[in-house]
Amino acid sequence: MISFKQLPLEAKAAVAAGVVFFSMMLSRSYPAEKLELRTRRWLLRLQMALFANALMLIGSLHVWRSTVTTFSRSSAASSFCFMPWKIAVFMFLALAHSSFFTLLFLVAEEPYFFSLAAYTCLGAYIILIFFLFTLGSVEQAYKFLAGRGGKAGAGNKNRTALKPVLAVVLTVVLTVVGLLNASQPPTVNSVEVPVHKLPSAMNNLKVVLLSDIHLGPTVGKTKLAMIVRMVKALKPDITVIVGDLTDSEAEIIRPAVEPLGELNSPLGTYFVTGNHEYYTSDVSNWFELLKSFNIRPLHNENVKIVSPKSTDDWFCLAGVDDIEADVLRYLGHGMDLKKALQGCSGEHAIVLLAHQPMAAKWALQERPDINLILSGHTHGGQMFPLNAGAYLLNPFFTGLYKVGQNTFVYVSSGTMYFGIPMRLGSRAEITEIILRSP
Repeated sequence: MISFKQLPLEAKAAVAAGVVFFSMMLSRSYPAEKLELRTRRWLLRLQMALFANALMLIGSLHVWRSTVTTFSRSSAASSFCFMPWKIAVFMFLALAHSSFFTLLFLVAEEPYFFSLAAYTCLGAYIILIFFLFTLGSVEQAYKFLAGRGGKAGAGNKNRTALKPVLAVVLTVVLTVVGLLNASQPPTVNSVEVPVHKLPSAMNNLKVVLLSDIHLGPTVGKTKLAMIVRMVKALKPDITVIVGDLTDSEAEIIRPAVEPLGELNSPLGTYFVTGNHEYYTSDVSNWFELLKSFNIRPLHNENVKIVSPKSTDDWFCLAGVDDIEADVLRYLGHGMDLKKALQGCSGEHAIVLLAHQPMAAKWALQERPDINLILSGHTHGGQMFPLNAGAYLLNPFFTGLYKVGQNTFVYVSSGTMYFGIPMRLGSRAEITEIILRSP
């Protein structure tokens, strides 16, 4: 039997990832009340960082072998540029691996330069892994189809050296494009949605939708203030934030949240949790902080949005907790649609706030009389090549969907970004939703 010491490094990394994942499952099954909140918070984040790093180590070994070891056997190794190149690749990988730990140690009112650099390297790392794998697969397919699977010749060696060079060049170009794209203000998307049973007195009601701002290592007060200015310029009747506002604890990042106090929509500003709120393990403190800014959390509950023209004209605005609360066994939280819609009859229009598109799908299976669901979570994939995975894993990806005769689902592609300050194949958005009476 092969011992652990005899396993290749990739296999050891996979084993380490499995051990950390198993510990995460044990932590979730352990009665939450037996762990102090701060301990549970740090344990969860540390486990997630270690798990991500163990998986990344497999890819990092491949990157090192492709971009360094490959050239160490060639004449390039004697070049004066080879040692600086080795150092650059090592620093690049080290920064990419450190990105997940910035959530623990480097969160403040404004992003630290180190955090921005680390998450930029993480984004470039993902792109580089994709191109190394894709180009490697194309190379192997070419060898197979050309019948050249035997002894490598000089031409094959040249192609082997060309693969990492091409992958690095493509990665650099796309990283720059992604950074420039993400640095732009969110685009304002205006969408008209016919809402069945919406009172005629509330025709043209304007709802501004925000999602996935992700205050944390790479998004701070300056960006949030810009978002708030853009929202105020739209003069919405209602503003809603459908989750993933933050990646940090309320006490640590409170100064960055202050611009939210300037939101002054006449019919109110409302919030529902996303999965990242539960990763902070600080939801109660976030609820209290948001209330201090006159933002009402909808914790499996609803409110009547009454027309300024007539108290008899109203619709039901409901919000559910994110479904990840159940997975994390977060006490007192979890999607409870029945509770959220208590008192919302089919006689009035129903608008539901639910962070994840999967929650939207489940809600419609249980209550097909919901007229409009507003979600986020997908980021529109945020960046290539993650777009495909986000598309396949969510029943609704981005934009407006019609379900049945009288129901619509709108999925925001996110107002900012999570961690990686890049967008490729997607664009950050603030959504202006105009409700139309039939």
